[in-house]
Amino acid sequence: MKLPTVALVGRPNVGKSSIFNRIVGRKISIIEDTPGVTRDRIYQTVTYKDLRFNLIDTGGIDLSEDKFNEDIKMQAEIAMDEADVIVFVVDGIEGINSNDLVVRDLLYKSKKKIIVAINKVDSNKSKDNKYDFYELGFDNYIEISAEHGTGFEKLLNEITKDFPKQEPEIDDGRIKFSVIGRPNVGKSSLVNAILREERVLVSDESGTTRDSIDTIFKYDKEEYVVIDTAGLRKKGKIYESVEKYSLIRTMKSIERSDVCVIVINAAEGVIEHDKHIASYALEAGKPIVLVVNKWDLVTDKDMKTYTEELRGEFQFLSYVPIVFLSALTGNRIHLLMPEIIKVYNNSRKTIKTSIINNVIRDAYDLNPAPSYKGKRLKIYYVVQVGVAPIRFNLFVNDKGLVHFSYLRYLENKIRENIDLEGTPIELNFKNKNEKDI
Repeated sequence: MKLPTVALVGRPNVGKSSIFNRIVGRKISIIEDTPGVTRDRIYQTVTYKDLRFNLIDTGGIDLSEDKFNEDIKMQAEIAMDEADVIVFVVDGIEGINSNDLVVRDLLYKSKKKIIVAINKVDSNKSKDNKYDFYELGFDNYIEISAEHGTGFEKLLNEITKDFPKQEPEIDDGRIKFSVIGRPNVGKSSLVNAILREERVLVSDESGTTRDSIDTIFKYDKEEYVVIDTAGLRKKGKIYESVEKYSLIRTMKSIERSDVCVIVINAAEGVIEHDKHIASYALEAGKPIVLVVNKWDLVTDKDMKTYTEELRGEFQFLSYVPIVFLSALTGNRIHLLMPEIIKVYNNSRKTIKTSIINNVIRDAYDLNPAPSYKGKRLKIYYVVQVGVAPIRFNLFVNDKGLVHFSYLRYLENKIRENIDLEGTPIELNFKNKNEKDI
């Protein structure tokens, strides 16, 4: 089922990122008192009163000569094209300025449902300014304060009031995996190699794939779905009209995938944007397989050396399997599907309570948690509370004593004893009297 999409738009520094974080419930967008900080659309799926929707945060639209502004305007327009509801954020303290009018003119063209969110309404001055915004000419005005959290129930009720009833998705039993990566790393060629037929357009021109394409195929008598996604562009690149939905559609593809196959170009090596793309899949809690494509073009390194370099670049994906192959020649392509199936199965493992408790107990006995101000962390017991990703609750005497390095130590010990290759692990520490849900 296609989820509704909501876009936050407005001029710089009106509080869009703070609103985004307040709705999502955790700090994802960067917040800084500098106009133009949020330059990429930030995308997240939100649940409110049993209704789910996709929320997009956009960069601020500004009339000044800053080099990013044309890109920001383009990205905001893309978000508006994709959105079912647009929340136009304005500054209740400063009132209307010329940039607000530029945004208004863009929104008039969109023909979408518009809600004007008057932010920072927490002073007499801002309350006096609210009437000035009526001249923008829209129908819905809601006063909020992202800082204090006021007005958000009313805002969310207005956003979702016309959403259709959402039925739970039916799992058809097929494993779905998305092929993601920056442009021109060979994603479509890889899909074709998997399918053994030319079902996806292949070209040497970056960004050929304009939309996500689902293809059902059979492997070892079982059906699978491969999702070929448009290449992700770097920050600051202006989106051409033919690929204007690429980032949003790719994020949606990641969200509905069971496994993410991240493709890098062996001949070019790892660049920062490869890590950026990998982080999308990691943050979504998806099992991952890392594919080094165009391996036939590398002549100066062996797999061992290249693997060591990759592990250094992708330190946050140390648990992910790496497959070297050439989609063009078909060399080593047979190694990919077994890895996809393995990480999928690993992400859905149920670990016996006795086994996970023994692992954690042995890890603690080997290396007890360091003391802090005369207190030491004690772990009473562990229970698994979820799969895809694997989630454990650890009940302790004081969760405030948990240091990040010790959490990583425990995760590594779990991986040493239980085969969870390719799947993220979440360790949640709870005080003994907290519920295990």
